[in-house]
Amino acid sequence: MPINILGIETSCDETAIAVVVDGKRMLSNIIASQVDLHSQYGGVVPEVASRQHVRDLVPVLEQAVDSSGLKMKDLDVISVTYGPGLAGSLITGLNAAKAISFSLGIPLIGVNHLEGHIYASWLNTRLNTGLDNPDPSQDPGFPLACLIASGGHTDLLLMEGHGDYRLLGRTRDDAAGEAFDKAARILGLGFPGGPEIQRVSHGVTSTERLPRAWMGDTLDFSFSGIKTALLHMAQAKGIYPPDRNELGPEETAEIVRNLAGAFQESLVDVMSAKLMKMAKKYRAKGLILAGGVAANARLREEITRLSPLPVIIPAPVLCTDNGAMIAACAYHQYKRGEQFGMELDIDPGLPLG
Repeated sequence: MPINILGIETSCDETAIAVVVDGKRMLSNIIASQVDLHSQYGGVVPEVASRQHVRDLVPVLEQAVDSSGLKMKDLDVISVTYGPGLAGSLITGLNAAKAISFSLGIPLIGVNHLEGHIYASWLNTRLNTGLDNPDPSQDPGFPLACLIASGGHTDLLLMEGHGDYRLLGRTRDDAAGEAFDKAARILGLGFPGGPEIQRVSHGVTSTERLPRAWMGDTLDFSFSGIKTALLHMAQAKGIYPPDRNELGPEETAEIVRNLAGAFQESLVDVMSAKLMKMAKKYRAKGLILAGGVAANARLREEITRLSPLPVIIPAPVLCTDNGAMIAACAYHQYKRGEQFGMELDIDPGLPLG
């Protein structure tokens, strides 16, 4: 019998709920974004995010169930992110999941947000088709070298089986997505920074070059120095701070394009090289690229170009936070017999591996 799983994701600033069958086939995937709400502040404001989750959760839930073609009584499992993330955001989703699970008398599964990002690779992106993507665990098989790059994390993990991970590298300071946001602010671009930097640098062959932080022989990352180098270069070229910029609009735009391209290339070079190094060292059979930064076109292009192994990258809409990835991950936890009681609590610092 098919297993219908409702996935709830509220770890940061998206209220996202989906219905997924057997961990692969999406029947619905509804996302209420708060980007416009937070863009005026240049970043996510936790209190604002949690209050908006309260407003959005019931309408998103109703839309997710209605558009799936199912009724609430047809659900078999309720899954929810319980960490890592913003405490106020996490608790909103968790409390809703507990209420639904209790009222329907069906199992509750708590999901690690980072693990959810990995399982986005198992999802079929064509809603209601009944078609499945190739299963990464069967083709190419385990172990898989995983790069999770987002606003809060930049981790390298070896996935040796379902639920079996080794953390081999992580950022020692800023996450990649956080670095993109800060770089965009320096360059006078909007929030979130990753899409803005990709947009303005599209098609640009930058005449500038920023340093790469290789961190010796480790698989760790460091992006704070690249951000500082960008700041110094922007100051030297007269575009930062903006209120002291005496250049014309066209000259400013050209400098911004070049610096944005240089910054993007620096991050892409390091993340791509580290993932290749890890895959070779640990004899991975394939690569998985996950997290919001995995939507970056240059990163996707470069990793695909460099890798002699199969590369599995979710569709861009599944790289950012969504409920479908939570439901997909929960399916494998459910099949292993994992269940969580009403005592499940949030864990804002929950690790993986």
